[in-house]
This record gives sequence, structure tokens and C-alpha cells, in this order.
Amino acid sequence: MAFEELLDQVGGFGPFQLRNVALLALPRVLLPLHFLLPIFLAAVPAHHCALPSAPANISHQDAPGNISHQDMWLEAHLPREPDGTLSSCLRFVHARPLPNTTLGEEGHSHGEPEGEPPTVPCPQGWEYDRSEFSSTIATEWDLVCEQKGLNRATSTFFFAGVLVGAVAFGYLSDRFGRRRLLLVAYVSTLVMGLVSAASVSYVMFAVTRTLTGIALAGFTIIVMPLELEWLDVGHRTVAGVLSSTFWTVGVILLALVGYLIRDWRWLLLAVTLPCAPGILSLWWVPESARWLLTQGRVEEAHVYLLRCARINGQPVGDNGLSQEALNKVAIGERVAHKPSYLDLFRTPRLRHISLCCMVVWFGVNFSYYGLSLNVSGLGLNVYQTQLLFGAVELPSKLLVYLSVRHAGRRLTQAGSLLGTAVTVGIRLLVSSEMGSWSTALAVMGKGFSEAAFTTAYLFTSELYPTVLRQTGMGLTALVGRLGGSLAPLAALLDGVWLPLPKLTYGGIALLAACTALLLPETRQIQLPETIQDVERRSAVSNLQEEEMPMKQVQN
Repeated sequence: MAFEELLDQVGGFGPFQLRNVALLALPRVLLPLHFLLPIFLAAVPAHHCALPSAPANISHQDAPGNISHQDMWLEAHLPREPDGTLSSCLRFVHARPLPNTTLGEEGHSHGEPEGEPPTVPCPQGWEYDRSEFSSTIATEWDLVCEQKGLNRATSTFFFAGVLVGAVAFGYLSDRFGRRRLLLVAYVSTLVMGLVSAASVSYVMFAVTRTLTGIALAGFTIIVMPLELEWLDVGHRTVAGVLSSTFWTVGVILLALVGYLIRDWRWLLLAVTLPCAPGILSLWWVPESARWLLTQGRVEEAHVYLLRCARINGQPVGDNGLSQEALNKVAIGERVAHKPSYLDLFRTPRLRHISLCCMVVWFGVNFSYYGLSLNVSGLGLNVYQTQLLFGAVELPSKLLVYLSVRHAGRRLTQAGSLLGTAVTVGIRLLVSSEMGSWSTALAVMGKGFSEAAFTTAYLFTSELYPTVLRQTGMGLTALVGRLGGSLAPLAALLDGVWLPLPKLTYGGIALLAACTALLLPETRQIQLPETIQDVERRSAVSNLQEEEMPMKQVQN
């Protein structure tokens, strides 16, 4: 007897599973609130060098035309960039005297030759435009100009933490259970988030955000398998897509919260405090009965299966799930040894799956976060862009739901990544004057990248056997978060060549699309329980492929 037969007895899809999806919705909402938080947390408002106060003897009558008093003062102290805008990072050593004005001691020429006066980096810090953000980490610690790399690095540190956490939570949850490690993730995220909001220096903030990333990795690794392992084959797709819509809710909610809370410390608190009710909700979250049986913990699995049957209204008495039947399933699924990352590479088919999934996850994360964190240059403010990027994810979910049911997981994964690459490529060819077309292509690219992300979670969970599912998800998430951590740094390549960041995002997505075609299809196939199931399925598939040419010859 397989676990799928036990699910048939207790109900493979019903109120129990729907309640489970609802209870695990909060982690999915919290993930984008933290993962995309740098859009607001690390935003860089308009800024220029801090200047001395303008003397009172500059009057509005001195300003020619429509030039204001403030504009004249800035013109006297700040050089212009090649594009004509005032410099954000330099100021004149001595202010230029303007016609019909007296700038005081600082405006004297001091014997300098005629022409453009010499410039220096901002010696007294910067002044920031506070109209859009009252405070960000960039304004808090002056992470602009020569220090702008440190601002980008905060996202890299965070995703590096997620990378490490993916390895740890994937391995530990296969050894100690999904539910227990989910509690660890909740508590750690709450504590680290609160400490991050109280940071008194950039170093403290970078360290605590990295630790927050480690904690949040538990949500990415545990939630999807914990849902899927209670679902029958026919309802995995609809439940997977339904639960992934909570990510979209988080993306849209971030735009609203960011608009209402303009100070980075309070914003960080607002996205962290919901972990407290999440901890309480774990009282009703069931442990995976599949995992309990693989560990030989039959009595605990029996309790959860009876609870599932009772909530689903299935007529199963206390003796309906006999100890003999459960022991038979447990013997068939029991892990002979503790799971290890090496187990993912010991057998040919599992090794092939793991290597391909690593490439796919790197491409999915790299392109998604590369597009999601770059919200500038679209002709909209940051709040409108974030809201639009969130709204486009809803039709993407519908597209995924229809596609994985009819075209299958593999083609959906490859097609969505290809769509991402194509839209990014076309956007490179669109001139800057065609602003509306560029915006439309950016939104389409974001939609395709979200479709790829949604499919990747569902597809990967179905490829790995139960005994190694968390370990496999941990490995692929590790490589994926490596892509996520490099995506913000790739944006700095515009200093080498302006189109290079977009070219990199599109090229990696195209490589991942081609790799996805090498993975086996999992549509309408039972979840594998053991490594032998994966290898046996591969052998059957190869045998069928060998028989096809023979049948064609006979015909």
C-alpha cells in the first residue's frame, strides 16, 4: 500500500487541506514583504551636496526669468552632468559668482583661472528630497555616490542569508520535521526583524538582515512541501497555484504599506510583527504524515490521518486505518539512513534532476529579482510601479494554472522563462522615446518571470521523492538564492555598458528555459516516495522510448 491509498481513505482534498493552505498563507504573504522590501527600504531619493545657507542678500529680483532663489544657489555651487542635470555627488570648491549677485566669501575666485571651477566630493554630506521618503537606509547612512555599492550590497547580504538558510532548513526539516522547523523560522524572523529595525549602524543592519534572510529561508523551503504532502494528485495543481497567489497579495500589500509608512524603521517593523500571530497559528498546522511514516513514527501519523478524515467527513473509524496497513506503508517508505545532500547525486536520474533544477532555479531567481528590484525608468513613481508589478502577477497565476494542467509542468516552465527572455530582449531594442512600450514590456517581463517562479515551486516539489524532498528543495533554493543575491549587483553593470544588466537577465533566463526542457514531466503522476521510485520511473520512461521506434517499424 502506498501513501496515496491512505489519502484516498481520509480525503485527498477537502476542508482539512483547505484549512492547511489558509494557515500557511501568512508565510507566503510575508516573503515578498521582506524579499522586495529594498525597493522602499533602500530607495535613493534625489540628493545633492549639503550646502551653506543662502545669504539673505540674494533676492528674487536678482533671479533672471523664472529661476528661483534656490535654483540660483544650487547653480552657483553644483556642476552639471553631461545630461544637463545638477550633480548629485560633486560640488564646486568655491561657489561660482552669478550675474547681479553677491555670494559672499565663498563666492570669491581666490585666484582661480577662468573656466569651470574645480570640484570635490561632498565634504559635508548630502541633502535629500524628503517628499517621497522621510527616511531610508540610504539617507540614514549616506549610502549614495561612492557608497552606493553598499546600498545594493544589503540585498546581496540578505539573499546570501537566504542561500545559507535554504541549505540548513532543507536538511534539518528532513531530519526533524516540517512543523518544528517552521516554528524556528517564525521565531527567528520575528527576533531578527525587530533587531534590524533598531540598528544603530550600517554593519549592524547588514548583519541582522543577513540573519533575517537565513530565518525566512525556512518559509521558502517548508511551506510548499508541507501543503503538497497532504494533497492527492488531482488537486496539487489548483492548491499550488492558489497558495502562490498569497505571494501576489504580499507584493500588492507592500506597495500599500510602503505608501503609508515612509520611515524605514517603522516599515520594517510593520512587515515583521505579523510573525507573532503566525507563531500562534502553528498550533493548528499538521505535521506531514508522509514524513512521519518515512521516519517510522506510525502512531503520530495515525493521529493526523484520523484528524484529516474527521475534518473531511470521511467515514473512517478509529480502526479504519489499521496499524497493519500503516506499518506496511511505513516499511515501504522508511528511510534506511538520514538524508544527505550527497543522496541527490548518487543515482543517475536524481543527479540529472538535481543539476537541471539548479540551473533552472538560478535563472528563475536571477531574472525575477533583477526585474522586480529595478522599478526606475518606467515613467511611474515607485508606488505605482510596485502596484502594477503586483497586479500583473494575478493573470500570471491564471496562465500557470491553465498551462500546467494542459501543456504540463515542463513546457510551462520553459515557456515562461522564454517569455521573460524575449520581453527583456525586445525592451533593449525599444528606443527611450517609446516610454509606454518600454513600460508595457517591463510589466510583461515581470508577469512571465512570476509565472516561472510559480511553476518552479510546484514542479520541483513533484520531482523529488518524499525522503529527499526538503533536501532537494533546499539545494535548488540555495542555488536560486545565489541568483537572487547576484541580481542586485548585476544592476551595477550599467557602468560598464548601459544595456548590459538587461542583457544579462535575459540571457540567463534563456539558458534556464533550455535546461527546463531536459526535466521529466510530472503532470498527473503520483509523488515519488523513495529514491527507487524516481529511478524506476526513469527506467520505465526509457523503456517506453525504446519501444516507440520498434512499434513504428512494425507498423
